[in-house]
Amino acid sequence: MASITSPSSSSSSSSTLVDGKTTRQLATAASSQCVTLPTLPPPPAVQSRAAKTTAYCRKIARNVAALATSTGEVVTAEATTAETSTTEISSELVQKIQEAWEKVDDKYAVSSLGVAAFVLLWSSTGVISAIDRLPLFPGVFELVGIGYTGWFAYKNLIFKPDREALISKIKGYYKDIIGSS
Repeated sequence: MASITSPSSSSSSSSTLVDGKTTRQLATAASSQCVTLPTLPPPPAVQSRAAKTTAYCRKIARNVAALATSTGEVVTAEATTAETSTTEISSELVQKIQEAWEKVDDKYAVSSLGVAAFVLLWSSTGVISAIDRLPLFPGVFELVGIGYTGWFAYKNLIFKPDREALISKIKGYYKDIIGSS
């Protein structure tokens, strides 16, 4: 290996021959010699999955339109049935909700219950995330869940009489909640 050094007042520079290539190293006189790595090039432009899917779908649509026009068929720009069915479903849903809201006698109580349910859900999410951050509890809860799932399957799902009893119990609860109609 050949090494050439040229002293300077503030920093030293050396050129070293490594594997037939000359590398350049700079170091300050006060500190030890440091080796730096070259910077990486910028990452290529990455498209999101949604953008790729949209571009691909547009390409397919253009190809289909080109095939349709080349065979002599007329291509029209109409709303698809999926879009119209979605708007119909959403308008029907809004109408059903409005009708149900008009039938309610005590709107204040229903509104209060809705707000209370939202606050309860929000606070329980906070409690669960706080418990999840504790080091031992998530693993213990997972084991308890696996154990309970196994016990429930053994007790209610393996044997036919137990399954039938569970189904009848669920149907009974359903009739109690919904009412017999």
